[in-house]
Amino acid sequence: MPDHVPILELKQVQIAYGQIKAVKGIDLALHAGELVSLIGANGAGKTTTLNAIAGTLPIAAGDLIYDGASINSLPAHKRVQRGLALVPEGRGIFTRLTVEENLRMGAYIRTDKAQIETDMQRVFEMLPRVKERLAQVAGTLSGGEQQMLAIGRALLSKPKLLLLDEPSMGLAPLFVEKIFEVVQSIVREGVTVLLVEQNANLALHFSQRAYVMESGQITLTGTGDALLHDPKVRSAYLGE
Repeated sequence: MPDHVPILELKQVQIAYGQIKAVKGIDLALHAGELVSLIGANGAGKTTTLNAIAGTLPIAAGDLIYDGASINSLPAHKRVQRGLALVPEGRGIFTRLTVEENLRMGAYIRTDKAQIETDMQRVFEMLPRVKERLAQVAGTLSGGEQQMLAIGRALLSKPKLLLLDEPSMGLAPLFVEKIFEVVQSIVREGVTVLLVEQNANLALHFSQRAYVMESGQITLTGTGDALLHDPKVRSAYLGE
């Protein structure tokens, strides 16, 4: 796919819950290999947008174009097969399964057994803490370990585009730092990442570009660096 063609494009996308329009006609684009953030206050429509891209929520209007084709009517599991993975808010791990069973669930759509084992090793290199706990029941992990497991599981689906919803939420500062290091490694390996993150400071610091969302609309867009130094963004999201 040529670099100038976005891997993901949202064109005038609207998402509604009954009569309530949660997302009011947004445009957004991601190019291959980018780390792009979507920031905004609680209730702005960020998680709703990610869920619609992943296929767990229908869109009311507009177009979702992934890898050059419309995916409006493509079911969620088919989107995973096409290389689109979501790490949901709240992690969504299988708490009663072991860490290893959770990881292997990430590869359930794949049949390339030898490559799955290679990818498992890659995840272990990236997330050594997960490797140390393979036989442990996932529900007994700390919040930070569960978040790493959720990311590892998504990576085993071999994504081209990874959607990350609030990966640092509720985590100790040390884990937040580690999670962002992992996200950078994923981008270095060529995976495109769309990140929704309450910690706007960190998100903008690491992102090439970002979008600011307010009340279901995109109100600002720019490079991570430009938005980090934008007075409006600083007062609204960086606590200044």
